[in-house]
Amino acid sequence: MTATRSGFDLAIIGSGAAAFAAAIAARGKGASVVMIERGTLGGTCVNVGCVPSKALLAAAEARHGASAADRFPGIRAGAGPVGFPALIAGKDELVEQLRVEKYADLAAAYGWEIVPGAARFTGGPALEVALNDVGTLRIEADRYLIATGSAPWAPPVDGLVEAGYLTSTTAMELDRLPESMIVVGGNAVGLEQAQLFARLGTRVTVIEALERLAPFEEPEISTALEAVLGEEGITVHTSAPLTAVRRDAAGYRVTAGGQELHAEQLLVATGRRPVTAALNLDAVGVKTGRRGEVVVDEYLRTTNERIWAAGDVTGHPQFVYVAAAHGTLVADNALDGAERTLDYTALPRVTFTSPAIASVGPTDAEVTEAGIACRCRTLPLEYVPRALVNRDTRGLIKLVADAESGRLLGAHVLAESAGEIITAAGYAISAGLTVDQIAHGWHPYLTMAEGLKLAAQTFTGDVAKLSCCAG
Repeated sequence: MTATRSGFDLAIIGSGAAAFAAAIAARGKGASVVMIERGTLGGTCVNVGCVPSKALLAAAEARHGASAADRFPGIRAGAGPVGFPALIAGKDELVEQLRVEKYADLAAAYGWEIVPGAARFTGGPALEVALNDVGTLRIEADRYLIATGSAPWAPPVDGLVEAGYLTSTTAMELDRLPESMIVVGGNAVGLEQAQLFARLGTRVTVIEALERLAPFEEPEISTALEAVLGEEGITVHTSAPLTAVRRDAAGYRVTAGGQELHAEQLLVATGRRPVTAALNLDAVGVKTGRRGEVVVDEYLRTTNERIWAAGDVTGHPQFVYVAAAHGTLVADNALDGAERTLDYTALPRVTFTSPAIASVGPTDAEVTEAGIACRCRTLPLEYVPRALVNRDTRGLIKLVADAESGRLLGAHVLAESAGEIITAAGYAISAGLTVDQIAHGWHPYLTMAEGLKLAAQTFTGDVAKLSCCAG
């Protein structure tokens, strides 16, 4: 027997960043909200994405820092073996704490119900929820939000499914540190996981199908990062598509780029795909794209006027801050008819390697392909005083500017604190600043952000001929 509950202003499928942002905004408008979650409360970021991965990356960085302390004269330190089970337990404890404080407690404070169960659309539109305990519930609302996120995706490769493999999720749930690991995928997630395990003591090999690591970043960044990883003992194979996988008692035998590689564990980090397969979207006329993404207009409305979508499930940039912005936008548009849109021009992205990669705006090649004449300058970190005193000049800052106006179009950074640097660059792009204005603006001395000023100064001068703190 199926019970029915109706009268909700907004029913949300999912409980991640987009879902919670929408629910909080909707409750702020006095709307009634119900949220349906089939799995663990909180979505990707807090459970298996940003929070646990960055917690482990911070631990790996601390261990590596002890080993690398001898870059400072007179300092000697070392790192002992890793208590891997304790490390994973600590990560799990942090995740559980944030899941309660930032999700369960917030829902209770704002006053919306979370229904545990798997939702699918049915005629109406309405939701049919297979409850996790027993029975089925029909939920009827004025409007619906699909915020089911994305999940790790692996390409069709001979023997991969039969052999089994780790994802970025399951790799962080291992109970023992592997001696060796092959990481398939040289983009953000693969790079972070590769350096994480290498710094904990695993022998890591990265294979990337395209011709360079971080293939969507500037080539200078790819080259510099590959050198950094090599110095840390990580083996890299580019132009090496994965073609076959076998597993035996000794571990994995992987064929990539015509070579056979061996490792105890195999981690596949080749991207994520929207989670839509079980939603029965055809029943309510909601179209999806070739990767399963929900097709939305600029206001995030689907092809059914009463159904909206937000976050990774839309196929838009897969960042938690985009998902959160989507959620708030949906609440405004669905409940108030605001017809608000988002501007992605100055959307930053960060890969949390060490040094980190951070970018905002188009690359040199993308600007050229768009038919815009541009000027570019690349500043090695050896000219940034903060990097010099840190005894770590690995990295660079590249600026892309409009050739005619001098307006900053893009900034691309490989450096410690790259995420903080790129935030300032994003504000500069949003404000329409020129590289000359950046070069003559205030930048505190002995910060990494000062590198933006120095990089801007290279458009008109030689920073090698400046004194260490000359403006």
